[in-house]
Amino acid sequence: VYLEESGGGLVQPGGSLRLSCAASGSVFSVLSMGWYRQAPGKQRELVAVSSSVDGTTYSDSVKGRFTISMDNANNRAYLQMNSLKPEDTAVYYCYLRIITGARYWGQGTQVTVSS
Repeated sequence: VYLEESGGGLVQPGGSLRLSCAASGSVFSVLSMGWYRQAPGKQRELVAVSSSVDGTTYSDSVKGRFTISMDNANNRAYLQMNSLKPEDTAVYYCYLRIITGARYWGQGTQVTVSS
């Protein structure tokens, strides 16, 4: 399974970005798919994940500003990020888990929020 992210970049505070993730390879029986992020010197943390069992989960820090959407037929995930803040600066990783429990990660895309 290969995950490819796109859509990162530099944006001013208050701006918006849309991240995309495309999964390819032997993708079957997807249990969940979504986004994590890791800022310098911090642990990787959940941003938003869509699960076929648990529904959608958002980090408290992004609720009301970020929206995850899925194209299940094509194994794609999107993250619309609005009202971006400097503290949203991080490398954003696409995440996919299949029913066997196996987990996959993309290489990450940098999001920088700065004036």
